[in-house]
Amino acid sequence: MLTLEELQVRTLGECTYDSPLADYVANRQTNAYYVAETDRVLVDDTVSLLASRGDIPLSEVPSFEPGGPRRKIFFDPANTKVGIVTCGGLCPGLNDVIRALVLELFEHYGVTDVTGFKNGYAGLVPGKAPDPIHLTPSVVETITDRGGTILGSSRGSQSIPQIVDNLVHREIDILFVIGGDGSMRGAHAIAEETLARNLPIAVVGVPKTIDNDIPLIGTSFGFQTAYAKAAESIKGARVEVEAAIGGVGVVKVMGRHAGFIACYAALANHEADFVLIPEVPFSLQGENGLLATLRKRVKERGSAVIVLAEGAGQDLIPASRRTDASGNTVLGDFAGFLRAQIARDFKDHDEPLTLRYFDPGYMIRSVPADPADSVYCTRLAQAAVHAAMAGRTDMVIGRPRHRFAHVPISVVVRNQQRVNPDGDLWLSVQESTAQPFSMS
Repeated sequence: MLTLEELQVRTLGECTYDSPLADYVANRQTNAYYVAETDRVLVDDTVSLLASRGDIPLSEVPSFEPGGPRRKIFFDPANTKVGIVTCGGLCPGLNDVIRALVLELFEHYGVTDVTGFKNGYAGLVPGKAPDPIHLTPSVVETITDRGGTILGSSRGSQSIPQIVDNLVHREIDILFVIGGDGSMRGAHAIAEETLARNLPIAVVGVPKTIDNDIPLIGTSFGFQTAYAKAAESIKGARVEVEAAIGGVGVVKVMGRHAGFIACYAALANHEADFVLIPEVPFSLQGENGLLATLRKRVKERGSAVIVLAEGAGQDLIPASRRTDASGNTVLGDFAGFLRAQIARDFKDHDEPLTLRYFDPGYMIRSVPADPADSVYCTRLAQAAVHAAMAGRTDMVIGRPRHRFAHVPISVVVRNQQRVNPDGDLWLSVQESTAQPFSMS
């Protein structure tokens, strides 16, 4: 269980400068829509969870430091230099975060020296990427019309001492890292190096993961746009298979270890008959297995759609020994294996089959953010700027319990958020699809 000590965010020192937003913050008290800077956001949100911690004083109950502007800040805006970098895979909303960071720095804090490092962490090592660019409001004005990131990205680790040397050389005071769990581990290493050298450099993360698998931050930005685009593919699959004899559609969506996209996309339009995710084991063979259940569904309804998270079914095929540039295991082709098994099973039972395969894959992560995600990106970025200007470091911005909060990077990279088979989300999926509660 998390402790209050683990959730303490590191600071660079005493905040001595008046914040340009001090008048806004003055006299504001915690309410249903705002958390005062002297207050805390509770980790536990039920009576039983709170009671399980035993009889401890309220001052020791695990809680997050709230996000938002402070009365006093650590950095002098007139002399502050900022760096921004985007790392890892693409995700809807990256440009929205970049734009919001730049606008908040320029328009509310008066910070005008903002550098965009190109191609991820490689761009923080001299000679490994194109030269950095100067980011201004005019440069970022229209970038949200396009998906991806104007700064580019990359995977793989880089030399942390070289990165910090470059930050010192460029006199960077604040580094914003926009990336997934691997990128956040890199940000943590950078922060550790700066603190070891006693350098007053703030490292603040805006975590992104299209799989929504980073814990303690609420929903990750871009996730809503991603599952909405995936839902369009599911709807298209349904149209295709309904027009065919013995139509079966397999729609593969992202989700290496977590099936959130598959679950939410399936719930968005109620077109899926089966949802297969890494967290819930299933069998292909047997009376209750997927193949027999699928044939029964096609007989009853004329067609069926399977939504497959990319990491599902890996236990049913030989394990892969390959890794990508980030050290992640390359997944085996379960989608191909499944299609072959479906075709063979229908043939063995002399049942007609029209099999269609859909892989929206990279399409769902390369589109611009939808309006709701754009709003979320903006608010996360603004909270990140507030935290950095107040000297917070080695932390990410999240929205646990629908309250913006500061979360230490060391905590969010400890494990991954997964769909809980005993949770209400998976129950909703089973209710929506009417798939058996167990296919084993």
